[in-house]
Amino acid sequence: MEKLTIKTPPDILSFIGHTLGFWPKESLVCITLNDNSIGATLRIDLPRQPGQELPYARTVAHYLTSDTTATSLLFAVYTSEPCQPGHPKPHAATIAALTGVLAEQGLTIRDGLFVGDQTFSPYDGEPGHELALPVSSTQTSAINAEFIYRGSAVQPTNQVTLPTSSQALAKAAAVEHHMDTIQSLPAATATSQARELWAGMLDSVSFPSDDDFNALVANLQFPAIRDRLIADIPGLEEPMQRILFAQTDGAPKWSRIEWAQQLLLHAYTRTSPQHAAPVLTTIGYINWWEGRGSKAHQFLQLALDTDPSYRLARLSDQMIGSGLVAGWNMNKETAFKALPFE
Repeated sequence: MEKLTIKTPPDILSFIGHTLGFWPKESLVCITLNDNSIGATLRIDLPRQPGQELPYARTVAHYLTSDTTATSLLFAVYTSEPCQPGHPKPHAATIAALTGVLAEQGLTIRDGLFVGDQTFSPYDGEPGHELALPVSSTQTSAINAEFIYRGSAVQPTNQVTLPTSSQALAKAAAVEHHMDTIQSLPAATATSQARELWAGMLDSVSFPSDDDFNALVANLQFPAIRDRLIADIPGLEEPMQRILFAQTDGAPKWSRIEWAQQLLLHAYTRTSPQHAAPVLTTIGYINWWEGRGSKAHQFLQLALDTDPSYRLARLSDQMIGSGLVAGWNMNKETAFKALPFE
């Protein structure tokens, strides 16, 4: 795929929106650079309380320095807080702390943007004097046009909206029927048949039958089978534990992972609340693999809404909340990315 070049501030903001999949709110976004090539993109909520600037900066720097090839970075502060002439920009203390911590790590900040609700401007410009451009100008940028041409879109928020499901009782009965069959089989046979079904779905280019979806949901109800099916998603022949924690030597097949997410969302519409937690947890896990921590958290919370005792959802949410990043995203050769850019 031909590389694309980011040339203007609207291009940068368009790139951020399409890379994240949504327009950030009250966020700091950083993009690492190696000479003129883009590396990792990090979005993190802005600190809510004063006095947290230095610990916050150290956390951000820890994530950014995971890109060992980075030499500098760009940042954008997205906030609804207004700029007041004669006063520091909102979150100036945070950016100052981050500048110092990054300098200790050998990283320099090349440029920064201040993005409000209606306009954006250079972060280091004097309030009321710098050139402010309308946020709407991102819609006419060359990068935005290219992303849209390739099928990408920017959502107004990162709030997860699940597709609707109906006929819960009938769907629950269908899943329970498959679960009875699975329980009657030797464990090895049940796992083998589940993997064969899942592999066929992942290799297909269209949605399978409702009965196959019922069988998939039924298989996900059994923890040992569920973990094996999750590990089968990236298409890697490596130890299951290394796959689950994204610590493999080889790069995952991201197109296969994206298709798995579509299949699971489709499966969600064909199941009942009592069987939904494993499906939603698996989708959350995929989002963690892709570096979308906030979306992963939402899916895991939705899983816990349907089953507050669902152990994998709770443990996975604790793992993400602790700041653990999927190993694939620590290496630009294996990290999830939509398009190549410079």
